[in-house]
Amino acid sequence: MNTIRIFFLLLITLAFHTSFAQKDGYWDKTRATTEEITVSARNRIIIKTQDFPEGTTEVVFRITLLDKNQQMAGSLVSVLKSIPDPTGITQGSAGAVFILSKISGEDKCKYAIFSSADLATKYKENGKTDNACLVQDTPVSKDAKLLSTEKSACMKSNSSNLWFGFESKNWIMNQKVILEVVPWVDNKLSRGWTTENKKSIIEQCKTSNLAQKMSNSDDFCVCILDKIQTKYKFKEFQKLLAVERAKAFKDFGNSCFGEINLSTAVYEDLRKQAALLAKQGKQGEAITKLAIIINDGKATALDYNSIGSNYILTKQYGKAIKFLKEGEKLDDVELLIKLNLAHAYLLNDNYSSAKAIYKEYQAQNVTDSLSWNEKVKQDFEIFKKVGIQNKDFGRVLNLFN
Repeated sequence: MNTIRIFFLLLITLAFHTSFAQKDGYWDKTRATTEEITVSARNRIIIKTQDFPEGTTEVVFRITLLDKNQQMAGSLVSVLKSIPDPTGITQGSAGAVFILSKISGEDKCKYAIFSSADLATKYKENGKTDNACLVQDTPVSKDAKLLSTEKSACMKSNSSNLWFGFESKNWIMNQKVILEVVPWVDNKLSRGWTTENKKSIIEQCKTSNLAQKMSNSDDFCVCILDKIQTKYKFKEFQKLLAVERAKAFKDFGNSCFGEINLSTAVYEDLRKQAALLAKQGKQGEAITKLAIIINDGKATALDYNSIGSNYILTKQYGKAIKFLKEGEKLDDVELLIKLNLAHAYLLNDNYSSAKAIYKEYQAQNVTDSLSWNEKVKQDFEIFKKVGIQNKDFGRVLNLFN
């Protein structure tokens, strides 16, 4: 009666502790290990657990030594049905794990746990426990512990099994040992999304066309990762054909692009990058950034003006004219486009077309504080600094006198 009373008190205490912070997972009773073995006098034996399921973060084991006619009052699996998750076991309720064992007699054994078959085999041969991840060197008649990936070396090797080694301390009679091991499976990790697997998806995302448009693609790639994790287990995603994975990245990318309002921010960032590159004299790189905006159909008239200006400074006058005319279609009153178009005509040996534009707008301002005539003078000075010369610069300036 006292044993049962203590057991239920432990369960009540456990329920109190775990009600505040339960882990999201389950005891995998189908992959539990239950072995009843006989250890011969003065011998050592090895028991390999069942394969742990993917996502196993903790295991509870119970070791019980029984006399010849003794039986277990309750299995470890049946006890764990009353324990919602491993949290309570770590909070002092470990007694609930083995309190229902009926022990009589004096049989005891030592045991050690190993994370690989090779290490366990060596132990069986020589009895050395130097390479064990857990050692119980004081003979016991029963024991129970929780092993977790956070605290136990046994669980940090990412092995899908553990090997239990037992050494009988009975020098005359055989011993009956009951080993029970039950894994706790984290629901999220059971889908295979380890830290390393997540990193592989993030790295793959960062090479995508959309991500490369961003100066910081972290939020975008995390959004894609979340969607992939929700739809697929990691192994399922890896088994997709290359074209299927590429389509998944594209579809999820387009969804994330819209969901987190990245579109406007991305193109504004590209414009800033292009302006900075142009200021640094890296017109070719600036053109690449602006071309992304244009090819995506997100360009404004000023974007066309910017790419036209960069083409002029790289002496690609035909391309400058082409893009500036496209900008004119979007905004026919933007004088910065008109001025750059005049420059492109002039440098492309079409003085007459250039002259018509220079003359038409000479009485206006290109901005609220900069006159057309002054802007022409400034641009000609910039051209000379980068090595662009033209015999008609003087003729154009004389038009304003």
